[in-house]
This record gives sequence, structure tokens and C-alpha cells, in this order.
Amino acid sequence: MARIDPVDYAKATGEVRKAFDEGLAKWGRMTNMKRTLLHSMPSYRALMEWYPLFDAIKPFLGERLAIIFAHAISAETDCLICTTFMRRILANWGENPNELKLDETGVLLVAFGRAIAHEGNRVPDELYNKLAERFTAEQLVALTAFAGLMVATNIVNNVLQVDLDEYLHEYREDITGKGVKHGT
Repeated sequence: MARIDPVDYAKATGEVRKAFDEGLAKWGRMTNMKRTLLHSMPSYRALMEWYPLFDAIKPFLGERLAIIFAHAISAETDCLICTTFMRRILANWGENPNELKLDETGVLLVAFGRAIAHEGNRVPDELYNKLAERFTAEQLVALTAFAGLMVATNIVNNVLQVDLDEYLHEYREDITGKGVKHGT
């Protein structure tokens, strides 16, 4: 059960209502996480920067690897909402989120995402050096910043125990992704 009730549109006013309307227009729905964040407009605005960062990493990762990267981060933090959201996308693409087929770059990105989200946020030199062979400094900064916002959304969902949105319930199976098999 959520620790903080999501903002109710009928009771929203001013800047919150405007953000709610803009979110509906942009994404087609306002999730429980977004509606919870609307209690603090600076928090909402900060975490909605996830979308521009996602758009920044897609050109060099591709949408599939960007989603898999976000999934790895969310699985490592045991975030029910974000992991399930990414599982939904992968499943809708016809993939089994528990048996992803990844090339070497994909395997490295999953390891990178999990290392970033793991306690202490330390990335082993060997892993970082392999990534630095594939990505530019600009790309590595964008990946790291994106991961930071992914972790931040995971923290909000986990700490505030934001309820899983109804449309995600059918994708909830094995939400941690800990058993995901990686192969080529």
C-alpha cells in the first residue's frame, strides 16, 4: 500500500493540474509514480528529465538496449514499478524478459547498470574499460546520468511504496529479473 496517495486530478490546481494535463497529453496516462511526484513540483520536474536522457542514449544504444539497460538498473534495486514497466515493453516486443538474447555490448550494459545500482555504485575498472572502448566520453556521461535518474525513480517508488499501476499487473512475474539468462 502506498505511503503517499497519488495526486487526484479532481483536487489538483494550478501548476500541478497543468503538469497533469501536459503529462496526459504527452504519455497518454499519468502513472502512480508521476502522480505521487506531483506532490512536489521540483521533484516531478527533476525526475521527468529521465525522458530527455533516454532520448539522448537511444541514438547510440538503440531503443532495445536502452530499455534493457533501464531494466537491469531497476532489477538491481528491486523496483517493482520500473522493472515491471520495462518487462512490459520487452514482452510487447515479443521478447521473454527472463531470457534476453544479448551480444557482448548488451551483456556489458547490463553489468554496468547493475553495478551502478548496486550498493556503493562502484563500477569495476575492467568493466568500465571495456565500455570505454565502445563508447565516447559524452556517451558514458549520458549513460551514467541516465542511470542516476533511473535509480532516483527506483528510490521514489521503493521508499514511498508507490502502488503498481493496474495496466502493469500482468507483467509482474519475476520482477527482480535476477534470473535473467544472457546469451547470444
